[in-house]
Amino acid sequence: MAKKDMPFCPVALTVNMIGNKWKLLILKNVLTGTKRFGELSENINGISQKVLTDNLRKMEHDGILVRTVYPEVPPRVEYSLSAIGETMRPIITAMEIWGLEYKKIISKDW
Repeated sequence: MAKKDMPFCPVALTVNMIGNKWKLLILKNVLTGTKRFGELSENINGISQKVLTDNLRKMEHDGILVRTVYPEVPPRVEYSLSAIGETMRPIITAMEIWGLEYKKIISKDW
C-alpha cells in the first residue's frame, strides 16, 4: 500500500491490512508455521482458489507474508510470515482469547 493511500487512523490501517475473514484465516494458519498453497486451501473451509490466490498476493505485496518458490517439478511454493507479519501474532492471539471468552459467556446464557 502506498503511503499516500494509507488511512490516517492506525486502527483503520490495521483493519485494511487484515480486515477480511479470508486474510484473518490465512494469517491464523500461517501463524502455526510455513504452509503450502494446498494446505491453506484444505485448512480454510469455503475459500476458492482464486480468492486464496488474490489474498495471498495482497498479503505478500503488503509485506505480511513471504512467498518462497522452489525450483522443482512440479513447483513448490510456500508461504510464511514476514518480520512484519510476526508482529501481528499478538493481535490474532488476542482475538482468539476474546473469541474463546465470548463463547464461554454466551454458552452460559443459552
